[in-house]
Amino acid sequence: MPAHVKKGDVVIVTAGDDKGKTGEIVSVDTKANRVVVRGVNIHKRHLKPTQGRPQGAIVEMELPIHMSNVSPVVDGKPTRVRFATKTDGSKVRVAARNGAELSTLHGPRTTKKAK
Repeated sequence: MPAHVKKGDVVIVTAGDDKGKTGEIVSVDTKANRVVVRGVNIHKRHLKPTQGRPQGAIVEMELPIHMSNVSPVVDGKPTRVRFATKTDGSKVRVAARNGAELSTLHGPRTTKKAK
């Protein structure tokens, strides 16, 4: 089943500590159903000292959040996503709020020629 969000989408967080924040999806993990959103769910991680970094470091990084806690943004508001099939056979993601086409999942279907 295709996901309602994909890499590069601008989304808003609908639940959790960062509720209401918006950002762009940096990566998607479909097996764990998690996404990393730029500027959201930032935590500090302590890195051990290495040869290149003898002092070690404390780094702020974005951690993944569950896919169900984000919604795509259309006209500044969150929207649900529907999947539609066009007459040429291509499958697209459509915003439920206003019917705007978000992206194409695959191109038109072609029929095989009979031999």
